[in-house]
Amino acid sequence: MKRFSGKKGIVILIFLACLIVGYYAYLSNRNNAKQEDAEAAILTDVEKTLSRDLETNYPPTPREVIKYFSDITKCFYNEEYSEEKLVELADKIRLLYDEELVANQTEAEYIKQLKEDIEEFKENKRTIYSYAPSSSIDVETFSEDGYEWARLYCLYSIKEGAMVKKSNTQFLLRKDSDGHYKIYGWKLVETE
Repeated sequence: MKRFSGKKGIVILIFLACLIVGYYAYLSNRNNAKQEDAEAAILTDVEKTLSRDLETNYPPTPREVIKYFSDITKCFYNEEYSEEKLVELADKIRLLYDEELVANQTEAEYIKQLKEDIEEFKENKRTIYSYAPSSSIDVETFSEDGYEWARLYCLYSIKEGAMVKKSNTQFLLRKDSDGHYKIYGWKLVETE
């Protein structure tokens, strides 16, 4: 112990204390930097949905089209977003629609009707809890009038207060000239 007595001992103790504090600061900053990077990498559901480029990454099957349609629909009714994001979501979903379906409404009419639907949904405290499209083997494909068509179902679970209601929707899709299935229309299926 005589080796560390006096000035030499104090200097060594200060040096060791600085090493310990420095190492602690290094570890703390490293963890904070990782946490900040992770938080920056987390996208909202709206941002994730909007990040898909439909020109290069269009859903390859009718089932995938309905899954992406349902993801956008969940964003409309469940998430918080700006007016700008609403328009972006509306533009994305209209890219999934057949040209005849898009021709039924102008973009302004579509957005106006969509806002009314969303408002009514939120006033009734509804959210889309989950959805389940038909399995791939349950997708019915057929040819008619020179077009290829697909018919499938998607079961939506809609939460209203404490209750969960089921809504079964039948979708009809038509293949366009680029080979992409586009939503031609849909209807609610009455359950017995």
